[in-house]
Amino acid sequence: LYGGTERVVHWLTEELVTLGHEVTLFASGDSRTSAKLDATWPKALRLDGSVRDPNALHMVMLERVRQKCDDEEFDFLHFHLDYYP
Repeated sequence: LYGGTERVVHWLTEELVTLGHEVTLFASGDSRTSAKLDATWPKALRLDGSVRDPNALHMVMLERVRQKCDDEEFDFLHFHLDYYP
């Protein structure tokens, strides 16, 4: 059920893992990935009718990224969230 952006992120993530990089993917809990998955929400926002404001959940996810930057060393950050980051 991936859309265009999700498909591109999946291909990029999987190829980076294949090349031997340690990758953390911040995505929904139902995502399939070979990377380390950090899920803010259990399933895709667009498929969850209980989500009233997906932007609020994006902000929660970005805060998780910021906190992990304080705790872990990321060499590279790449986003697909338009202007939010």
